Amino acid sequence: MGVILKTYLICTVRPNMLLNNAKSIIFNPVQDLTGLESMDQCRRTLEQHNWNIEAAVQDRLNEQEGVPSVFNPPPARPLQVNTADHRVYSYIVSRPQPRGLLGWSYYLIMLPFRFTYYTLLDIFRFALRFIRPDPRGRVTDPVGDVVSFIHSFEEKYGRSHPVFYQGTYSQALNDAKRELRYLLVYLHGDDHQDTDEFCRNTLCTEEVLTFINTRMLFWACSTSRPEGYRVSQALRENTYPFLAMIMLKDRKMTVVGRLEGLIQPEDLINQLTFIMETDNTVKAAGSVCNGSLLTCLQTLEEEKERKSECLPPEPAVDDPDSVKIVFKLPNDTRVERRFLFSQSLAVIYDFLFSLKETPEKFQIVTNFPRRVLPCLPTDEQPNPPTLKEAGLSRSEVLFVQDLTDD
Repeated sequence: MGVILKTYLICTVRPNMLLNNAKSIIFNPVQDLTGLESMDQCRRTLEQHNWNIEAAVQDRLNEQEGVPSVFNPPPARPLQVNTADHRVYSYIVSRPQPRGLLGWSYYLIMLPFRFTYYTLLDIFRFALRFIRPDPRGRVTDPVGDVVSFIHSFEEKYGRSHPVFYQGTYSQALNDAKRELRYLLVYLHGDDHQDTDEFCRNTLCTEEVLTFINTRMLFWACSTSRPEGYRVSQALRENTYPFLAMIMLKDRKMTVVGRLEGLIQPEDLINQLTFIMETDNTVKAAGSVCNGSLLTCLQTLEEEKERKSECLPPEPAVDDPDSVKIVFKLPNDTRVERRFLFSQSLAVIYDFLFSLKETPEKFQIVTNFPRRVLPCLPTDEQPNPPTLKEAGLSRSEVLFVQDLTDD
């Protein structure tokens, strides 16, 4: 009988003990490192990373730092610029033809070398994509890309140039939209044969930089950097140098002019002036609409201030009912604040709405599993759930998605 009982205990109790010990060995380190309180949440996190503990912990720590998950990131929202308007003014400068016998002789001699060089370069780049993905496809530090380009530009061409906007492309769009100003975008092709001459003899001339500085915002980046490459994918340039004029039109930031090729200083000023004068004709016809837009913007600012004044105070750091949330805004900035588990999701929405950087219309999205938080009352749910009812943990990273142009 004793042998039978011992055998029964070995076959039933000990496997359960071993299973519990295995769970502790796996889950306890993950809980300690990530701050996850629930073992079920730990299990779900590990399942999402195919039980790779190192990957799960690193991804969770990235979330707490405000870095999007590299394993299950929310879908990136495309850059909010309208490029489908068929009324876009396009001006392309063709390369000048050779002159005289000497010019044609030099051109014909160099033609096969140029053709071979650029063909081999394109083949090499195409083949390289199969070996490793294009590093420009992942934008991790857009501000750093812009600042790095500005420094390299000044090292090569000096500090006499139009004032560069020192921020991301999205931030430049938002500022131009808010201030009702033109935004001139310059995409710098490092390897293009006309880039150097354009920068030295056109962009950095006194008349061009004065014209740009007094009439518009100016954003520029190299397409060899991820932020510049992303913008080039959105604007779809054909050649370099490339300039695009963007303005607020029908409540959307819209490309109204494209200038491509080696353009001379006087010609550049004339073309930009023509684009603005054409636009001013439209603006004059819609001045009442613009006045209404300014009134709407003023009303929006007043509503933001009112929401800010009505927010409940931020709980203390040591409050056991507090939740620390890091918000990633559409312009790539981070905002951090504490809330209470017992507070409604509407409080989170009001807090974000009160920020100047937040768009007029937006939604709040979790990372993984991806879901949109129901922060606003609906007919089916007149009272939004609390943070606890929504399943938020003590430390969260949430993403704010711009819905203004939807």
